[in-house]
Amino acid sequence: MHTRIRLAALASGAAILAASGMMSASASATAPVPASSTHNRPSARFGIAYLPANVDLQPTASGTWVDTGLQVTLPKAGTYALDLDVRARLQGVPPVNTFMVGRLWNVDAAAALPNSERILSQLIDTTATGAGIIAKNTTSPISEYITVTAPTTIRLQAQRTNASGASTIAAIWSDSAGRTSFRFDRIS
Repeated sequence: MHTRIRLAALASGAAILAASGMMSASASATAPVPASSTHNRPSARFGIAYLPANVDLQPTASGTWVDTGLQVTLPKAGTYALDLDVRARLQGVPPVNTFMVGRLWNVDAAAALPNSERILSQLIDTTATGAGIIAKNTTSPISEYITVTAPTTIRLQAQRTNASGASTIAAIWSDSAGRTSFRFDRIS
């Protein structure tokens, strides 16, 4: 009995979302979405993608932008709302001031989206050497609007910068403890 009521409620909720344009009428309200899947169909008005593999920024020089494997293709001309949740992992040994920045890169225009830079994580600890390792995981949002005249691919880029001292781990992660995701929604 309770299962039938729950299924009816899910079906009703799916119908409301489909009618409002927030979910396609053919989408399943009960099917879980695998973390590795990409809902970025070329005909979709909206979609979501997940970082396909962790990105290690540590081997690159401080201040170097690195392409991640996370991108979406905006399917046609229009204005889109872009929303990302970016999970950053950062570690260092004091004294240290190191940080990670993310930005959106328009692959087709070969240019950064203006004003899309966000600090993803920062470690500042001026404690004397020998104080031990400090580390953190942080999930940061990036939200922007973009107007395009044709299908356009937008990618997440990231960099680490060592202002003083140096990081020992700097990475963009996505796993069952926290996903890095990229959503788009055509708003006009």
